[in-house]
Parts: sequence; C-alpha cells; structure tokens
Amino acid sequence: MCKDYVYDKDIEQIAKEEQGEALKLQASTSTEVSHQQCSVPGLGEKYPTWETTKPELELLGHNPRRRRITSSFTIGLRGLINLGNTCFMNCIVQALTHTPILRDFFLSDRHRCEMPSPELCLVCEMSSLFRELYSGNPSPHVPYKLLHLVWIHARHLAGYRQQDAHEFLIAALDVLHRHCKGDDVGKAANNPNHCNCIIDQIFTGGLQSDVTCQACHGVSTTIDPCWDISLDLPGSCTSFWPMSPGRESSVNGESHIPGITTLTDCLRRFTRPEHLGSSAKIKCGSCQSYQESTKQLTMNKLPVVACFHFKRFEHSAKQRRKITTYISFPLELDMTPFMASSKESRMNGQLQLPTNSGNNENKYSLFAVVNHQGTLESGHYTSFIRHHKDQWFKCDDAVITKASIKDVLDSEGYLLFYHKQVLEHESEKVKEMNTQAY
Repeated sequence: MCKDYVYDKDIEQIAKEEQGEALKLQASTSTEVSHQQCSVPGLGEKYPTWETTKPELELLGHNPRRRRITSSFTIGLRGLINLGNTCFMNCIVQALTHTPILRDFFLSDRHRCEMPSPELCLVCEMSSLFRELYSGNPSPHVPYKLLHLVWIHARHLAGYRQQDAHEFLIAALDVLHRHCKGDDVGKAANNPNHCNCIIDQIFTGGLQSDVTCQACHGVSTTIDPCWDISLDLPGSCTSFWPMSPGRESSVNGESHIPGITTLTDCLRRFTRPEHLGSSAKIKCGSCQSYQESTKQLTMNKLPVVACFHFKRFEHSAKQRRKITTYISFPLELDMTPFMASSKESRMNGQLQLPTNSGNNENKYSLFAVVNHQGTLESGHYTSFIRHHKDQWFKCDDAVITKASIKDVLDSEGYLLFYHKQVLEHESEKVKEMNTQAY
C-alpha cells in the first residue's frame, strides 16, 4: 500500500539455496544439456538473448543511420579549453577519457551516486565529461565544473598556478576512489578494508617489498597497493643503475642503443635488490636482532592500466631542476620479468629473461603519453592518445592534431599509460558475480 519493499529473511535464504543448486546443476550438466535447455536462465546462459520488440523495430526503422567505426571516426576527439594554466588537468583528462574500460564504465551509466550533495560528486562530473567528449560535438569543451570540484576536494591544487600533472592524476584518482564507494561494484567486495570500485579495479596494483636479513636470510614481505610506479632517471642525484656490459639483447622490443636509456632499464633499476647499509638496520623477526638487510621491490599484482611516472622534476637541498634525459619506451611492454613470481630469474640485480615469454597476461599496450615542454619554472603539458589501433592524436588543450607513432615514441615522456592486452578473471570474483547474477 505504501509502495515500500517487503523483505523476508526466510525467502531470501531459500532463494540463495535454490540458486546454489541451480549453479551445481549447471556445472554438472553443461556438457549434456541441449542448446534449448541452455537458453533457460539459470541453467546455461547468464542472460537470455535479446529479441527486438515491435516498438523497438519501429524506432530502428525511424533511425536508419548507424555509427560505423572507420579510420576517419572522430567521436571522442574533443579539445579542452585552457582555463588559465590548466594544461596539467587537460592532458590527464584526455588520458583518462581514452582509458578503454573506464570509458565503457561511464558511457554505460554504471555510476550510482549516493553522496548527500551530488553536485559535489567528482564521479558524476566525470560521467558528464565522458558524455560531452563522446557526444560528437567538434567544438572544444570548457571543463570549468571539473576544475571547481578539484579545487574543492584537492585544495593543494586550487588556484591558477601551474601544477604537476602527476600530482593531479593521483589527486583525481584518490577523489574518484572516495566518491565511487556508493557504486554497486564498490559494494561487492567481501572485505570491508578492500575497495572494489572501478578506479581500484583498473588502476590499483600490488607492490611487493621483500626485506632480507643478511645474517639469517629470513625474508619479511609486505604488499602495498599502488596506482603508479615512479622511476628514477639518469642524471638525477640518485645513482642510476646502468646496463651491464654485454647485455644488449632486445627487451620488450627495445633494441639497446649505447647511451640511450630505456623504460626497461628504469624498471630493472626499480626492481633491483638494494643494500640498506649499516645506518638502516632493522630488527629481524627470525633472529630477533638488528641486522643489515637488502630490500627488493617487485610487482605482486599487475593493474589493468599501468602508469609509469618518470621523475623529471628534481627538488633537492642543492638545486631544483628538470631532467630532460630521453627515455626510450615501447608500444608493447611485457611485465613478466618484474613480477614477484619471476624473482628467481633475477640474480644480483641482473635481469634474466624467461626462455618462454609467451605469457600474454602480463603484456601491455601503450595508449597515452603525457609530455612536459619547458623548464621547472615555466612549461606546458600536452598528451598523445591512441584513438584506434595505430591511430594517434596529439592533444594540446583545445587543439587536436593527428600524430604518427614516431612522434609518440620520439617524445620526451613524463607519464606513460599502458593497458593490459588480456583481461583475466579471478575465480573467486567470477563465483561472486555468478552468485549475484540472478
């Protein structure tokens, strides 16, 4: 009578039990049941096939034009007006709006806002931004509301000063992550301390730190979530670990050229064992005494989108400067050698490639590059984004121009965005999704 929902615990429990029995039946009879039986929801297909109704057929008849993906397809290519030193924001927005899974999430209207004030929700604004950029409107968009919300939720970025694009990326992901928690996907996680929102599903990886005691060789392991990997460069105050002589084999499609540092070199340095020294002794859990140790970082879990940040801006007690060293990076990247599971293949910091590198689960494709031109005091951010396979465009605020792959790979590089080529499903997650499907 009052239009409220009625919830019955007993019926809910019976439904769950029946659903479990149906799933068991599906698993045991999947090879025996006929195609007709498989089409029954609960036995075979997860969803019934879509059959057009008469009103839908009429609508299709009135709208015969269809959008076809061709080489000249420009939907999604839209410039952003610079609102006063906001190029740092525009280039990150272009990278995020061309992240395939994030685009699919927002364009399929998956966000359900539960904030008390939806007008302050950054995820709602991102959803609106995706609609604007993929509307087909060729005129540049004015992202004034996004800038306003960033000023509200990340006050250290407020004002018209030039900001760091990397700092904006992390701040934006953090606010999006916090505002996403009302989504159905975010609620699905069993562990209350673990967020399963779309931001974490796409960008969060697991960084493993192994600290080895030099006395008893006991290993203490911690795994921390990370949204990006910051890499040191040659020429910085920190000593760079060079390529060892004689190791000029092609890694990740990068032919080593003497004097040219590659992304793989930087990742090798990032994952090499580091001796902590006598001034940084730690208490070993095994021998219960303070001992010298070595620390090694590896990837325990790879994110769907891997973001690499080159530390080009150096702030030390002696000087503040920009490091302009050219770093070669590939279109395709294999992260297998830098996984914790591949640690045995790395001895004394020397990378030893596995004989069979056909593990597609750890392979990535480049889809966006953010660049910085100029000096530490005054500069400008632009980005390259991949629109279709092998089709690249340069985004310079309101101006978008076609670019070649050579333009992309020859650029200096500040932030690199790579997307996994193969998306795997965790068995527990699939089980959970199946459980909630009906």
